[in-house]
Amino acid sequence: MPPATTALIVANVAVFLLQNLAPQTSVAWFALWPFATSSMHGGVSFEPWQLVTYAFLHGSILHLAFNMFALYMFGSAIEQVFGTRRYVIFYFVCVVSAAVTQLIVAMLSSAIYPTIGASGGVFGLLLAYAIYFPRNRVMLLFPPIPMPARVFVLVYAAIELLLGVSGSQPGVAHFAHLGGMIGGYLLLRFYRGGIRRSSR
Repeated sequence: MPPATTALIVANVAVFLLQNLAPQTSVAWFALWPFATSSMHGGVSFEPWQLVTYAFLHGSILHLAFNMFALYMFGSAIEQVFGTRRYVIFYFVCVVSAAVTQLIVAMLSSAIYPTIGASGGVFGLLLAYAIYFPRNRVMLLFPPIPMPARVFVLVYAAIELLLGVSGSQPGVAHFAHLGGMIGGYLLLRFYRGGIRRSSR
């Protein structure tokens, strides 16, 4: 694997292990909390560093494994296209844009709950993969249907939007996933002058 993708996976696994030593403290300080402070949650509140740190926390080993597998699949290819420096910038722009989107949604809905997981960055990488490798086959998990990457990302984005609007899958930050894609798309528009699109 390329160096930055390897480092991100190692960091996520290491933080997950540390998180399990003090789960309540980790979530209170490093998960992404809405702007409002809630006495119901011991007075926890938003802090600026949470825009990044939330992406290194995960709710379960399955949550971690899914995100790290996607990071390995899509991040490795995109790091080779972008180069390490641009790749790291891209990943964290997606992480922050996902966080900002989640904060806006939480503010509009008056919901107070923590957000954790690398999915915002992963969804940005998924979008980049679909743009640079549009014809590469990607397999849906449920159901296991192979499809071109560009179709896959459109289907996945539509599902995320539907689930987010309907609220039928509570506890999942669907709009944050879409926010990661939006941040990635905007940065790609800036990058496109210096990076050629692959036809593979």
